[in-house]
Amino acid sequence: MVAVAAGAGLGHLFVQAGATVLPGGVGRRPSTGQILEAVTQTEAAEVIVLPNDRATIAAAEAAARTAREATNGEVRVAVIPTDAQVQGLAAMAVHEPGRTFEQDIVEMSAAARHARSGAITVAVKEAMTTAGPCRPGDVLGIIEGDFVLVGDDHLQVSTLLLERMLGGGGELVTLVAGAEGDDLTERCASYLRENHPSVDVVVYDGGQQRYPLLVGVE
Repeated sequence: MVAVAAGAGLGHLFVQAGATVLPGGVGRRPSTGQILEAVTQTEAAEVIVLPNDRATIAAAEAAARTAREATNGEVRVAVIPTDAQVQGLAAMAVHEPGRTFEQDIVEMSAAARHARSGAITVAVKEAMTTAGPCRPGDVLGIIEGDFVLVGDDHLQVSTLLLERMLGGGGELVTLVAGAEGDDLTERCASYLRENHPSVDVVVYDGGQQRYPLLVGVE
């Protein structure tokens, strides 16, 4: 397993699950060469790559293709196109070394697809988003890569985001705290336990930059 992690806490989670970890996130996404080097250094005959970022998928696929060609297919490399950290966590949660390579890819891909992703960030410049105009300092809510909320309060935007994501159903919510998330993640967890008692809540310290909160709903 090779996984791209946007923060130290996320990296630790992937390492615990048995993956070789590459640092990622805004401003430090790994190149094709770096991913290829990580795949090679595993010295494994079968490798699954989790890019965990929409902008890293193409580099991961290019690295996988190069690895296969360089070994005449002796090394099998597959990319599960996880476009968010929480999708990577969902995929890793069902990884089973005892399964066949093909079956593991099927199970992990299904888990990733069923994990809806959301995030909270702060605007750094004036812009027009799909949720309306924003100014520096505004709190932005994101679902599946699209801006859906603009506000001025972290908790309010976060709870609105959670309600939107749970509107489509869900049994498990994963909350990942960023490097500057303060107590936002725990306050969101308390909100969910009070307002959605039937939903299981898992909280992790991710350490990612620029995103005080990452959300996964399964």
